Order: sequence, then C-alpha cells, then structure tokens
Amino acid sequence: MARIAATLPAGVRLTDYLSLGVLTTSFPLDTVRAVLARTARESERTRELPAHVMVYYVIALALYADVSTREVLRCLLEGARWLGEASVEDEPTGKSGISKARTRLGASPLEALYREAVTPVAAEGTPGAWYRSWRVMSLDGTTLDVSDTQANARAFGRPGSARGANATGAFPQLRVVGLLENGTHAIVGAELGPYGTSEKKLALAVLPRLTREMLCLADRGLIGFDLWRTARATGAALVWRAGASFGLPVLKRLADGSYRSELRWNDFCRSADRRPMPVRVVEYTLPGVPKAETSYRLVTTILEPERAPADELAALYHERWEIETAFDEFKTHLRGPQRVLRSKTPELVRQEAWGFLLAHFAIRALMHEAALGALPRARDPDPLSFTHALRVARRTLPHVAAIPPSGPDGPHLRPRAHSPGTVRRGRSLQSRSRRPTRGQTKDEKLPIAAAAAHPHLQTEVSHSDSSATTKRAKSLSQQYCL
Repeated sequence: MARIAATLPAGVRLTDYLSLGVLTTSFPLDTVRAVLARTARESERTRELPAHVMVYYVIALALYADVSTREVLRCLLEGARWLGEASVEDEPTGKSGISKARTRLGASPLEALYREAVTPVAAEGTPGAWYRSWRVMSLDGTTLDVSDTQANARAFGRPGSARGANATGAFPQLRVVGLLENGTHAIVGAELGPYGTSEKKLALAVLPRLTREMLCLADRGLIGFDLWRTARATGAALVWRAGASFGLPVLKRLADGSYRSELRWNDFCRSADRRPMPVRVVEYTLPGVPKAETSYRLVTTILEPERAPADELAALYHERWEIETAFDEFKTHLRGPQRVLRSKTPELVRQEAWGFLLAHFAIRALMHEAALGALPRARDPDPLSFTHALRVARRTLPHVAAIPPSGPDGPHLRPRAHSPGTVRRGRSLQSRSRRPTRGQTKDEKLPIAAAAAHPHLQTEVSHSDSSATTKRAKSLSQQYCL
C-alpha cells in the first residue's frame, strides 16, 4: 500500500517541528527549557524564532561555520519539507531577524547549558581514559580570533605584533581556558575572557570542575603557589610541569629517582595561607628524541612512589598534548582554518564561543558512544577521525524531531489518511544540487538526509531497555568508526 505523507496541523509554524538531529541527543529540550527559565530568557510571546529554537540554532552555527546564517536556519527547518509544508519553499527569516533573535537570547543561556549538560563521558571501560584509578584530564588555554569591530576590540583587546612597538594583531582575540577529558577529547570545563586576561586567572574559574577521581596534567605556564593551592583543594591528583627556574628544594630522595620537595610562598603570591605545600618532583630527560628539551621537571601531589612511579608519570605527562589536539579540532576542523568568529558584538561573540564548545562536546560524546559500541570490543576513541564524525553530524542534523514551543501538549503530527496517532516516515529528500557561482559558496545548499535512514537520532525514539541501547551504540559505531 502506498504511503501518504504526513502533514502539519493548520496554523502550526515551521519551528514547531524544528529539525535538530544530533543536537538533542546531548542537549534534550527539557534541559534547554530549564536553562532558559533559570536565566530568564524564555520567550514571553509567540515568535517565529522562539528562545529554545535559537539555542539549538547557535549550536548549529558552529557545526556549519562556513555557511551563511540564513542557510543554517534553512538546514534546521528542512524537516518540514518532508511533512509536505508548502511554505518551507519560502526564504527563512532574514539576517536582521536572526540577529535580533540572537541578541534577545544573549550568551548566558548557552553558558548555563554548557555548565549543566557538559560532563565527563568516559565510562570505566573506555580505553585510554584512565591512569590506574584516576580519570586523566588536561588543563590549558588558547585564543580565538573574532570579527574586527570597534566593540570587539574594546571588549577583548588585540595581541601584540612584531611589526613595531605600538603595532597590534589584525584581529581582536578571545582567550579560552579549557579542561579536557583526555580519553574522549571532550572539553568538559571552560572559561572565556579578554585577550589581556591571563590563563592563570581564567584557570581559577575552571579548577572547581576537578573532582577526587581525576588526575590533572598542566604545562609549566600554569604552576604557581596560589593556583596549585586552589587545584589541590579539589582533591584531584596533580601532575604539572615546572620550569627550570622554578624553586623546588630537594628534601628527600626516593627509591624511584624522584624526590620530596615543597612549594613555598613568595612576594608574588596572594594566598592568605602561606604554609608550604608538600610535593614530589620527577626529573627526566628524553635522549635521542629530536627537538627534546634538555630536561623536564614534573611536580605532583602523589607523594607515594608506589601509587605512581616516576617512569609512569614521565610517560603519562606527554598525554597532555591531547588538549592541543582537541583545540585543533575546535579551531581548525569545526570552525575552519584561518576563520574568525562571525559575530560583530561582544555578547554575541561569547554566545558563539559557547555554541562552539557545545557543538564540539556533542560530536565527541557521540564518538565515544560509537567507540564503546564497536565490535568485537570497545575501541579507544582517540584513533577515530573527528573530521569524519563532523561530516556525519552535518549530514544527519536535518532530521524530523517534534519539538513544539508550547511543550508536550502542543500540536502533533497527523497523517493524511491513516489512523489517529500513526506517523509514517517519508522518503529521503535530496536538496537540489546547484553549482554555485564564484564567491557564493556561503549560500550553497546543504545535504539533507532522510529521517528514516537514521532512527537512532530521532528524539521521539525511546530507549527503555538495554537491547535498544546496544543497538544504538552499534548503529553509531558503524557511522563514526572508520
């Protein structure tokens, strides 16, 4: 029997059935609504682009960083074409309407959503995520170029330039300090600030994300009496590198070659507690390694060599480079090489940056789930291609996902010629392939995937039993595992 396409009830807006796909997996609508309520950014009246739609839209902007803002909105609304809604052929809201909707939303809901929904995802069986009983984390910072406007330059500042004493960089920059879960490359803690704000100051706001089950790695630029005391108070194990000039007196030599020492207060410290903090120091070299430094010194809170031998800590510390790889995913593959954030005002720059962090987490969380579902056994997420996963996410984003602004009692899909409550999946739709003229690549049509082809991304699908969850993991592994 031929299938008859489902239609939207009369009077229902396109955004009642916004296509979200992969985003709602990590950020459910209920969580988004709760965040909007707490930040007082809920839509006060019915709008074409309500607040919860704009939250997902900002995250989608990060997934399609090289695509125009209107085309990203069109991508999110493509699911309505499958429903037979004629008005979907019309142009979506213009740039002015999108900008006004983003301005109403602001950055606070995206930041609040990140702090609530983004957590470590590695399970006990995740390969490469643990060292002994500790979850391995890394702390470091980076910068993002933002649009060159007067408002952005005043808010964020510019880096210096080698062209002269008063010369500055071409673009203002936003500084980001992140806390990475090494085994999954998920950035689970972050803080934003102007370029002139030091990484140490931003790191103070990130450190509360550490817990007693974690082991935190950090480079020599972050170690200091005040920051170490704050990090140590979280209960996490610390393995931070110290520079050659950093004072660490030898108090006692240990059997594994490390030695006991202590961090001491000095005139540059602001901590009211000036008591020395006991530490253990590991010194080592890397002979035969090209471009290796003369020596390395690691400082750790793990005072007992039997809990973490010196040679193991030396090998573990170089896992800190995983955060550099994650920043590369974030800045080069997700945002695009040599691109600046598109927002023109400081508030929207912060909003866009939180959207990038949320998008990166959504992709990495799905890659981890795919790695755990790989056969014949779980795989380490590290070898999986982030670029491939990003392409999968972009292909599968346009899926029909019923998210009515009026909530669960809002309008529902109805079929034209079937029993009540029955919804039939439509056939795959492909956007018309039109070769763009030179200079118009931003308006290129995005590919559309059929909802029926990827049922695991449908938000209405229930995974109530373990067998359904297993099937989902296997399905993800087939897409995300090369």
